[in-house]
Amino acid sequence: MQKKVISCVLIEDYCRFLYQNELSAGTIKKYNYYLNLFKEYLRGSAVTKEMVILWKEELRKSLSPVTANGALAALNGFFRHCGWDECTARYIKVKQRVFCPKQRELSREDYTRLVAAARKEGNERLCLLLQTVCATGIRISELNYITVSAVERQVAEVDCKGKVRTIYLTDGLCRLLWEYAREKGIKSGMIFITRSGRPMDRSNIWREMKKTAIKAGVNLDKVFPHNLRHLFARVYYSQEQDLVRLADILGHSSVNTTRIYTMESGENHIRQLEKMDLLVGRYNRIPLLL
Repeated sequence: MQKKVISCVLIEDYCRFLYQNELSAGTIKKYNYYLNLFKEYLRGSAVTKEMVILWKEELRKSLSPVTANGALAALNGFFRHCGWDECTARYIKVKQRVFCPKQRELSREDYTRLVAAARKEGNERLCLLLQTVCATGIRISELNYITVSAVERQVAEVDCKGKVRTIYLTDGLCRLLWEYAREKGIKSGMIFITRSGRPMDRSNIWREMKKTAIKAGVNLDKVFPHNLRHLFARVYYSQEQDLVRLADILGHSSVNTTRIYTMESGENHIRQLEKMDLLVGRYNRIPLLL
C-alpha cells in the first residue's frame, strides 16, 4: 500500500483546484497555511488517521473550536481531493452561543471613542475608514470597492466569494468620502490607499486600530476590523428585526451565520429580564428589591 505523504506539489495542486472552483483568495490562503502547518507537524511521516486525530487534539489546546474546525476543513477537503477519504476527521462540536463575551463586544460608545481618537490624532484616513465599515457593514477586504466612482453613484458593487451584491452609501457618508478624496487629490479609483497608492490591507488597518484604541482607552480585545461589521449587524437588527434582509446586506449565504453577528453580551438580556418584573413576594421575610 502506497504511503500517503503531503508534498508541496500536492498542496499547490489543491490550491489550483480551489482557485478553479472560484473559492476566495482569502480561503485559499488560509487552507494553504493550515496544510503546510500539518505538513510540518508530520515531519516527513505518512498521513494516517491516527496522526490527524493527534493534530486535532493539538489544535484544541491552542485554538478556539471554530478556528480549529477551519483547519480541519482544509485537511478534509485536501484528503478528499487526493482520494484519502479514510483520513478525514470529524469536526469539533460547537454549541451555539446565545450571547457573546462582554470583553469582546465592541459597543457604540467604544466605536465613537475610536473615531474621536483617530480624529484627534490627525489620522483622517482611519477616522473615515472606521465610519465607512461601520456605516455599511462591508468586510475589510471589500474596502477596495469604495471608489470615487462608487461615491459619485452612491452605490458600490461588491464582488466577494463569487457573489455580487449592492452596497448603498448614505448622503452623509458620501460627503465625508468626497471631501477626503478631494483633500488627498484622489480623482479616481480606490479611496482607502497607502502613501504609495497601494490598497490598505488588514494588517495595516489592525495596527492603526490597536494604536488608536490605546489612545481612546478601549479594551484591545474588542478592537479588530471585523468587529466593526458585527456592530453594524447588531445596530441594524435592533432597529429592523429582519434577519433575512440583514443576511443579504452582509453577503451571508445562511442566516445562521448572520445570527452569530447579532449576538450581544448578557447585559441587555439581564435588563430585559428585570423589566419583566416576575419576582413575587418575600424571601426569608426579606423584601425582594428589584
